Amino acid sequence: MQLLGFSASQVHPLTTLDAARDFLSGNAAASFVWADFATEEVTRAPSAWRDGLAALTGAPILDLHLADATNGAHPSFFDTTNAYDMVIFRKLTFETSRLFAEAEAEAASSHTGANAESPPSPSSATGLAPPAAPTQAPTKASRKHPPGFLPALARIDTQPVTFFVFDSVLITVRPSPSRTIDQVRQRLLDTCGTPRSSAVRTNGGTGLLHGVRPPTRPEDLMLRLLNAMVDRYLDLRAPLTRQLDRWQRALLSTRRSFSSWEGLLDARIQLRRLEHLSEEQRDALQEFRDSLLDNQYSAGTDTAPTSASRDEVLLVRLTDLMEHILRVLAHARRLEDSIESAVQIHFSAVAHRTNRTMRALTIITALFMPLTLITGIFGMNFARMPWLQEADGFWWAIGLMAAVVAATGGIWALARWLDR
Repeated sequence: MQLLGFSASQVHPLTTLDAARDFLSGNAAASFVWADFATEEVTRAPSAWRDGLAALTGAPILDLHLADATNGAHPSFFDTTNAYDMVIFRKLTFETSRLFAEAEAEAASSHTGANAESPPSPSSATGLAPPAAPTQAPTKASRKHPPGFLPALARIDTQPVTFFVFDSVLITVRPSPSRTIDQVRQRLLDTCGTPRSSAVRTNGGTGLLHGVRPPTRPEDLMLRLLNAMVDRYLDLRAPLTRQLDRWQRALLSTRRSFSSWEGLLDARIQLRRLEHLSEEQRDALQEFRDSLLDNQYSAGTDTAPTSASRDEVLLVRLTDLMEHILRVLAHARRLEDSIESAVQIHFSAVAHRTNRTMRALTIITALFMPLTLITGIFGMNFARMPWLQEADGFWWAIGLMAAVVAATGGIWALARWLDR
């Protein structure tokens, strides 16, 4: 369990739920509390966990929502009640990110070995963590898969992260470990109490959170966490595109036949799965956005101007997050179309090479057919035949065959049947 209390300008680490409750009730500048739990902590004692949070949030979590939060196969989903909103968002697993980093390191090392003059590409180009064992994992993967196959491509695994958004409490339930959530929490702690100018100089460029201002609402923090998760999906574009480019070149290669059909099929399945995941994520966030709009319109003119402006900023961030998901969805569809196009071009090229081979064999057969006819005629067992008793009969027959071949080739050349 990890607890953080947010005020107007600072982030306060908390140790217990009682301390979080005292922070909300005894601190006038307190904004909200973030309670982060691992799934194991919830499944160990679901009723006790829910009762402990009810004292902090003021409302219990429904049984069905608690079951959804601990379901590792639950898709991205949104639901709302009078007390809280629930958002389930599927993120990439830590193992998937590690495998992609190892595959990128393997590609960089192989490229360096093939071309010593070109500089090696760093493993951090994809924005993922450096591989834990860059020399052993690629070797094991190369024994199981054909050459040129990206091992992480068949393992785009995801895990659900559940958000319970109360008025002054954000509860997250996620499997362990979660590198994205840990990095966001560490970034918030690093910028706690730091002036804006020095914080920008110290922590600018990490790309996890927009700016150093602590979030002021649970929805704001949730969107920042979701944005960091979606960025992990965006990091998949570079290795996926690079792998499919290698496959396209292998499909069109004339030196060797393509043999990675199983890997190509797995890639298409995973891209289709990534497409479905993106659609579910987009639908869940769209429902959350509609809920925010409904709450804003139902408030009418009684809503304060500052609250309305904060809702507008929240909607802008939510729209930007949905646009990132649409980019992942569009990229998955483009890659899937590229695979289908490459396969079609491959079979077209194979058919073209087969036609050229059959054309050469047909030409050879057509040239030898009249020669076979001539040799068959002179092979008949008649007592009297022309040129059989002549001293130069053999050379006359060879000359006749050569004339037939020359005449046939001339006719084909005039008809332009031999043009490439």
